[in-house]
Amino acid sequence: MMMFLRGILLAVTGGFPVRLERDHWLTYVLNGPIGDMGLRTSAIWLLVLTAIFAFILDWTPYGNWTYAVGASSNTARELGVSVSKVKLTNFGISSLLAGLAGLMALSRFRVVDPTLGQGLELETITSAVLGGCLLSGGYGSISGTFLGAFLIAMTRVGLVLAQAPAYWYSAFIGIILIIATVINLFIVKKYVTSG
Repeated sequence: MMMFLRGILLAVTGGFPVRLERDHWLTYVLNGPIGDMGLRTSAIWLLVLTAIFAFILDWTPYGNWTYAVGASSNTARELGVSVSKVKLTNFGISSLLAGLAGLMALSRFRVVDPTLGQGLELETITSAVLGGCLLSGGYGSISGTFLGAFLIAMTRVGLVLAQAPAYWYSAFIGIILIIATVINLFIVKKYVTSG
C-alpha cells in the first residue's frame, strides 16, 4: 500500500515539490512559534498526543485489547476481543497521525516533497525497539517509544554537530537497530517465553 500510494503521489506531482504559496491558519496551529522561547506548537502537539495515547494504552480496556492482539491474536479472539476491529482502528489512527505529521511538515517547510520521508520506516522501527517494544508484539509503551525517538533524534543532531558525513547516520541507525534487536530477542527468550 505504501508503494502504491507513493507511486500515485509521484505520478500526480511529476516528482517535483509542491509549494505552499501563502500562510494558512494551519501553519500557526500546527507549527507556529510559541513566544520567544524558540519552541513551536508542534512540540505541544507531540507532548499532548503522547500523553493521550499513553493514557489510552495503559488505562483503558482498548489498550489492553491492543496488547492482547499484539501478543497473540488467537488468544485475544478466544477472549472475545474483536481482533480485526482493533487492527483496523490502530492502522486508522496510525494513518491519521501520519497525515498530521505531513501537515506539520508542510506548515514548517511550506513545501511538499513527494520523496520526503523515504527510508524513515527503519528509524521508526528503531525508535520503537530502542524504547522497549518487543518485535514479537504484546509489550511496549508510548513513553518508551517517545524516549527511543528522542534518542534517535539526538543521534542525528549529535552526528551533525560532530560534522560526520551524512551517510554515517544510516550506518549508526543500522548498528543501533541490530544491537537493540539482539537485546530484544534475548529478553523475549529469557523472560517472556520462560516466564
